[in-house]
Amino acid sequence: MSIFNLFKRSTVKCPRCLGKRFVDWDDIRRLNRQLKWVPAPCAYCDATGRVPKEMLSKVSVDCMYLTIDLPESVIEKIKEGDPETVEKGKLRELFVDHLIQYSEHHHLTENLDAESIANLYLKFEAEKAPFAVTKEELIKYIQGVIELKKTVIE
Repeated sequence: MSIFNLFKRSTVKCPRCLGKRFVDWDDIRRLNRQLKWVPAPCAYCDATGRVPKEMLSKVSVDCMYLTIDLPESVIEKIKEGDPETVEKGKLRELFVDHLIQYSEHHHLTENLDAESIANLYLKFEAEKAPFAVTKEELIKYIQGVIELKKTVIE
């Protein structure tokens, strides 16, 4: 055994991107992260295709908050299990889940379109929301919720 092998961490194929170094629509559907992720380089393995074995027990493969668009310092905090950062991620996921449910409810029960739902949300919900969002982003996101709901119903 080489001395260098003593310092090499044991790795496994990334369970998020399945070793391809990129999360695609198939991965997003497999991990049930539609409306929460878009195709991008894999943040779980840092686009290497492999992760240390111990990471599997530290960070959930489908951790919504662990995305490539975060600052490196935040990504490291998530991977280290920093309680404050993990809590912020959980709050963000709850926020997104609420937005999805809100959009589905108003579209299905009141037949509102994305812009009407966004206006309603901004008027009555935005002030209590833990995260800010622009009207344009909100309309686009709600349209995605509506489109996904249509494909599920069909």
